[in-house]
Amino acid sequence: MAAGTGLRYPPLRLAAALAVALLTLLPLGYVVVGVVGTGPAGVVALVWRPRVGELLLNTVALVLLGTAACVVVGTGAAWLVERTTLPWRPLWTGLMAAPLAVPAFVNSFGWYSLFPGFDGLDAAVLVTTLSYFPLVYLPVAAVLRGTDPAFEEMSRALGNGPWRTFGRVVLPQLRPALTGGALLVALHLLAEFGALQSLRFDTFTTAIYDQFQSTFNGAAATMLAGVLVLLCLLLLGAETGLAGRARVARVGSGTARRAVRHRLGPATLLVVPALVLLVVLALGVPLGRIAYWLVTSTSTAFPLDVLLRTTATSLGLGLLAAVVTSALALPVAWLVVRRRGRLSRLVERSTYVGNSLPGIVVALALITIGIRLVPALYQSTAMLVAAYAVLFMPRAMVSLRAALAQIPPEFDDVGRSLGVGPGGVLVRVTVPLVARGLGAGAALVFLAVVTELTSTLLLAPIGTQTLATRFWSESSALHYGAAAPYALLMILISAPAAYLLTRRSREEVA
Repeated sequence: MAAGTGLRYPPLRLAAALAVALLTLLPLGYVVVGVVGTGPAGVVALVWRPRVGELLLNTVALVLLGTAACVVVGTGAAWLVERTTLPWRPLWTGLMAAPLAVPAFVNSFGWYSLFPGFDGLDAAVLVTTLSYFPLVYLPVAAVLRGTDPAFEEMSRALGNGPWRTFGRVVLPQLRPALTGGALLVALHLLAEFGALQSLRFDTFTTAIYDQFQSTFNGAAATMLAGVLVLLCLLLLGAETGLAGRARVARVGSGTARRAVRHRLGPATLLVVPALVLLVVLALGVPLGRIAYWLVTSTSTAFPLDVLLRTTATSLGLGLLAAVVTSALALPVAWLVVRRRGRLSRLVERSTYVGNSLPGIVVALALITIGIRLVPALYQSTAMLVAAYAVLFMPRAMVSLRAALAQIPPEFDDVGRSLGVGPGGVLVRVTVPLVARGLGAGAALVFLAVVTELTSTLLLAPIGTQTLATRFWSESSALHYGAAAPYALLMILISAPAAYLLTRRSREEVA
């Protein structure tokens, strides 16, 4: 059956996608119910305040500046690594993804422990850019590796220079990767808590946490969360308009030749030091400070039993959440790529809403719903994994959507014409072809879960501690030496997942 004919939405896949959307919308429902219950007068009283205006300016400034910085740094680094004669390219390929192994709150720990007065908007933009630019670098680099160089060669043959060729030929092919990566960065910045709290830069997320912790004023915190939801919806709408609907897949295999790399020449003397500086800022500062506190602090300790227990807990939760989240994202990604329409786009966009909310709001929503409807799930691993799926679904979605977009829908038609049912086509054709994208999404989810903080603090079963929660408790008490081992273990655990994200490019340049 040809794509787009006959049954537009396969019932089973549509039902699975709708179930996933319902799960991810539970925190939004919690916020909406809270807003409605407060009433118009209460909403105006809680939202129309100078403090909320200040938080709005801070949050918007951080999102705009941080996202723009990540797009510039990530795209520039990807272009240099993939399309120029940059020396030691396999090394740079790994180093550009390595910052994903350093949690943003550990990065901020390194900076503010080095410079005690390091805080404010400038500090927040710097730290978040150094932490999140790989979210743009990775998809852009993947597209640059996979595009057919014949298009650029034809443009050059028609008299277009390098910059015009980039703007007219390369940039349109990068648009899905750029908008997807920028959306991920923006959503992360909306929900960022640990790094901003450490850097004393107030946004809606930190204000919501402080509201709950200090006064337990649920209504005020819910109103702030409602503003976050509106900002998320604006981001999703902007990404929809910028991504476009142009098809980027091709049926043929294209050329087997690699793109001709642009010679850097004397510019190499500037480019290499610039990339070295980027690596030093993103990796050298946090790793150096961790080493410093391990060696010099009087609070340094290595309780082997606690370290082993928290490490095992973080690994188990990360792997479980990566598998569950990737499996949940697959039917939604398939629906939006193979059955484009208003319903599929609405379902997809719903999976991004939870990521825009701070972990504390997602956690409180699941706690409230769980206690009222399914008390047995309260403080269970299942509820914690559900929170992770809600929070980190976009990480799996972006990778899967990009991978599916590169697979021509005609492959599905061929499988159906041979008598294979929809489920068989999904298992025997689609899943093997998107295996790399599935693995990349799972690795991104694993990285996020291993370093997740706020929802874990609230939802983890009694007695359960992770590396992130132990690090936070020790660093909050200014026990930097005691916190350092947990930070180091988080980085060591995250590093293999970051390595897997660049394995294909490493093989290609070996």
